[in-house]
Amino acid sequence: MTASTAAIAVASYGFGAAAYAVLAIQIGIRRGWTGRSGVMLFAALSSLLWQVSGVVVAVAPSDASWLLHLLADGLRFGAWFGFVLALLQSVQVPGFTLALSGRLRFVLTSSLVLGHWIATVAGGFDLFAGVARPMQRLMPSFGVSAIAAVIGLSLCEQLYRGTKEAARWGIKPLVLGLGAMLGYDLFMFSDALLLRGVDEQVWTVRGAVHALAIPLILVATARNRDWTIDIAVSRNIVFGSTALLLSGLYMLAVAGAGYYVRIFGGDWGRAIQSIFLFIALLVLALLFFSGSVRARIRVFINKNFFSYRYDYREEWLRFTKMLATNSNAESIVERSIQALGDLVESPGGLQWWRDGDGAYRPAGRWNAPAMASSITAEASLVRFLAATSWVIDLEEFRTNPERYPDLELPLWLQEWSEAWLIIPMPEGDGLGGFVVLQLPRAKVEIDWEVLDLLKTAARQAATVIGQVRATEALVEAQQFSAFNRMSAFVVHDLKNLVAQLSLMLKNAERHSANPEFQKDMRSTIEHVVDRMNRLLLQLRSGAAPIGSPTPVDIGAVMTRIKTAYARQGRSVVLEVSDGVWAMAHDERIERVLGHLVQNAFDAMEGRGEVIVRVSKDGSHAVAEVEDKGKGMSSEFIREQLFKPFRSTKSTGMGIGAYESQQYVSELGGRIAVESTVGVGTRMKVILPARSRDIASDESRAEAA
Repeated sequence: MTASTAAIAVASYGFGAAAYAVLAIQIGIRRGWTGRSGVMLFAALSSLLWQVSGVVVAVAPSDASWLLHLLADGLRFGAWFGFVLALLQSVQVPGFTLALSGRLRFVLTSSLVLGHWIATVAGGFDLFAGVARPMQRLMPSFGVSAIAAVIGLSLCEQLYRGTKEAARWGIKPLVLGLGAMLGYDLFMFSDALLLRGVDEQVWTVRGAVHALAIPLILVATARNRDWTIDIAVSRNIVFGSTALLLSGLYMLAVAGAGYYVRIFGGDWGRAIQSIFLFIALLVLALLFFSGSVRARIRVFINKNFFSYRYDYREEWLRFTKMLATNSNAESIVERSIQALGDLVESPGGLQWWRDGDGAYRPAGRWNAPAMASSITAEASLVRFLAATSWVIDLEEFRTNPERYPDLELPLWLQEWSEAWLIIPMPEGDGLGGFVVLQLPRAKVEIDWEVLDLLKTAARQAATVIGQVRATEALVEAQQFSAFNRMSAFVVHDLKNLVAQLSLMLKNAERHSANPEFQKDMRSTIEHVVDRMNRLLLQLRSGAAPIGSPTPVDIGAVMTRIKTAYARQGRSVVLEVSDGVWAMAHDERIERVLGHLVQNAFDAMEGRGEVIVRVSKDGSHAVAEVEDKGKGMSSEFIREQLFKPFRSTKSTGMGIGAYESQQYVSELGGRIAVESTVGVGTRMKVILPARSRDIASDESRAEAA
């Protein structure tokens, strides 16, 4: 060890010793010497001893100082191992669960420390001349340290995953701190196993690296005054811990194999070792991302760790979450197949669903080939599923068909080699559909627990799919209803346009040679054609008006209406105030007001004058239409006037008044009616008033 390296090592381990001394004082003063705090205090003191021994090695390297340092390292490993065990109620290891008592925790901790000490002492004599020289006889000690780091990381993972989410904020700093220390130790000792000796630079900064984790441990200590943590064991914890433990052991095995590859590789040992490590890491990555490997581990855990195969809370939460996403029927079908497949490690499947004619047709697929085969309601498979609600295991059916009496499978299903399970999806009292799942990634035993879960989940999925389909059918029916309603409005407007054309043709017999009549006729035809084109556009676009409301001069609209009726020889008396503006659709508000004028003339049977007044009443624009006709009773106004398809006219459709009221309401206004039987009627269209400038600004803002 050079002088500069020794100086860095003294600074590194000296800094670590000071940091652990602070941690020990903090725990001793504020937490005491008993319980879990006492175990943590012992871990801090053991780490302090280890850091001090590192300073001794740097200052006076010798066999004795190295032996002390390695023994202190084993004690430090065991102390932190014991502290994590003190926080856990049980430990999950492949094959069984260890319920931890105080005595068992002491035995496990002592075993780790003694194993490390025995491996160190057995190979340590006369081999501590310096860090840089080979230490082949210390390989067992390095191996025990690396295994201890892997086990420690696995326990930290169990501690974090087992803590309830609400309490993880308190345990997270501890897990991060210990994980960082153990991760660095795993790197150093794995490297030592590969290179047949500890890397001098890695060892030199190890003390400082461990000291940097102390702030996290202090934060966790402040958040957990009594270290009372509620740990819950779940399948996710066991799966993660098992995968981590197996990964660590795999890497240790690779390190040991790499060591011998380098020894026997001769001059090419280093290159062969690099290739070997690359291949090993690539294999680990492939295993990590392999669905079949994960499935096999999960099946192994479910068989050996728990009396029930499934964590029903987790499975149901996941299943419900997958089905709960808002989407259309096609998407929910795909997700329902995936949700059922995940329960039994199936990578894909197809779903058939009942159509309106009773036949079952392909409704969706997930990671499976498309199939166009439909099945009639009289088919043997459909009748069997509807009668029994059994989950059909096709592998069992092929070997023991007598277990499924009177069942005949379609030829295409018999020939599909990947088909595995047929799961019925009951809907109400009948069979809504069924799912065919493909063979699983790992062998899954189909027992009563799996069958019950699949049938229950399939019923839930069928209910959701049925609701989605019913909702889509309702929306479609509402769309048709809106279209029919809009069509009624359009037909009503067409009736009025036809009436204009009929009147024009009637007058043409007498006035066809009159140039003024010809001019009026051309103008009327152009107006009718324009209106009909707009109606067709509205029919294609929907019931909503075309475009946004724009500033409309109500007085100008009434003036156009007066002129149109004057051409027909009818008298409209108009009283208009200046500056009466409102936000509306020019053509549509003209249609509404024109309808009221036409009704007024109809009420007087074509005789007399209709009085129209346009004025401003405070913040409202008011268009008033008055006649001296038959009048209406209050009962008729209340119960029939604005109801659709109610009309007192022989040729009426009962749509005009209803459409007018609906449109005025959309604009934020209302229609007021004053009528007396035998005296006459006064209709008022009341709209929010706008000045011309403000209305123009609002129109431009909406257009932008």
